[in-house]
Amino acid sequence: MNELRISLLAFAFVAFFAGSSWAQCETWNNSPQKEEAENAHVLYRGVVKSKTVQELEQLSAEEFKIASENWEKAYELAPAADGQRPSHFSDGRKILKVRYNKATDAEEKKQLAERIINLYDQQIECYENEAFLLGRKGFDMFYMPEYGYRQSTYDVLSEAIEKGGNKSEYILLEPMAQVLVYFYKSDKVSQKEAQQMYTKLEGIAEHNIENNETYGEYYKAALSRMNNVFKEVEDEVFDCAYFKKKLLPQYEENPTDLEVVKYVYVKLRQQGCDTTDTVMSELKSNYESLAKLVNDSLEVERRLKNPCYDASQLQQEGEYDRALARYKECLDSNEDQEDRAKAQIYYSIASIQLYRKNNPRAAVSNARKAASLDGKWGRPYLIIGDSYAKMGRNCDDWTSRLAILAAMEKYRYAKSVDSSVSEDADKRLGQYYDAMPARQEGFMRQVEENQKVKVGCGIGETVTVRFKD
Repeated sequence: MNELRISLLAFAFVAFFAGSSWAQCETWNNSPQKEEAENAHVLYRGVVKSKTVQELEQLSAEEFKIASENWEKAYELAPAADGQRPSHFSDGRKILKVRYNKATDAEEKKQLAERIINLYDQQIECYENEAFLLGRKGFDMFYMPEYGYRQSTYDVLSEAIEKGGNKSEYILLEPMAQVLVYFYKSDKVSQKEAQQMYTKLEGIAEHNIENNETYGEYYKAALSRMNNVFKEVEDEVFDCAYFKKKLLPQYEENPTDLEVVKYVYVKLRQQGCDTTDTVMSELKSNYESLAKLVNDSLEVERRLKNPCYDASQLQQEGEYDRALARYKECLDSNEDQEDRAKAQIYYSIASIQLYRKNNPRAAVSNARKAASLDGKWGRPYLIIGDSYAKMGRNCDDWTSRLAILAAMEKYRYAKSVDSSVSEDADKRLGQYYDAMPARQEGFMRQVEENQKVKVGCGIGETVTVRFKD
């Protein structure tokens, strides 16, 4: 008897979900309300058909209301229309996007966003075409603040690209790159995962540039925009092979241009390319030959006599230890130089220590010196903020989140004294909002919002606690 009861329960469970799935794919074909559904379909389609969201936004309020109400009726009576066309789902998304764009209430926008995304899931269930629809779903999610740079957006875009392969639309390349870079900088994806996803995106673009006569140029433009996004992290994410592919064509086009040859050689060396392989040996030999032509020039003499200038050049060439030594020599030999010039030197030293030598504590010290010499310059505070964020990665979870608050306070201060860094400061602030402490974490530690708390782990700042929720 118990076995029978269990079997009946299992059947009911399966039947419930099967019924739910069937309901969202219901057509008007055998419906007693078929005529009503078809009439509502005709009325709204006459307005919506072939129009973009932007064109629908230009309709009069009355005309749009008629279309919207009749779509709601048609969709409610027969979500899948006649079973041969997905228009109730695709048209519904356009109508809901118009309502979403015009809505001002946050809760209303959230509900509309959820309905738009759910219509993709229903269309996939009823009409398949999964890879394409997942791509469009992920694209819409990226441009909705309710989803944006969240895990759900990344997951949908990743699945769309995995299922779509070379047929993935060009519109996915830049949003996927934006989310991927954000996730990498937030330590949500590894260097390996970032490399693998970039390789997939690049492969999709290159395949279509070569083979897609209709949209090849669109993929080319999207690839360019995608690569601009990756510039921010490419030094950290990519290895020698990536930079060879990127830079060697520049060298091959300008083999006698000293600046090009130097840049390509130095960059490849910085990215870990083996200096003994054939290409690197050729680059080095060519660089040295070209450089020899200017060994006796005023440039060489200037570098020898001017440690400040030489240090800046060494920094650009990737000779960071030598650059630090020459910057120190510059400070020691120019005690009377202006505060602003000294501030620039301390800033350069801090930049090398943080971004090239992974020494955030030393970077904080020198960035503070730069800030003390030029109080209206915001960039030293950006370095201090970046240093705190990096130092926090080696602390416990609570302290690391307090370190983020300390970093964010420096970013806000930077733009308060120097409007020229506002864009960079705001970008950093946007990247770290999700890493702020959660209210529940503060409650567990008996820490309230706006309470002053000292940050440990060597940071030593006192921050005003703010929660992300």
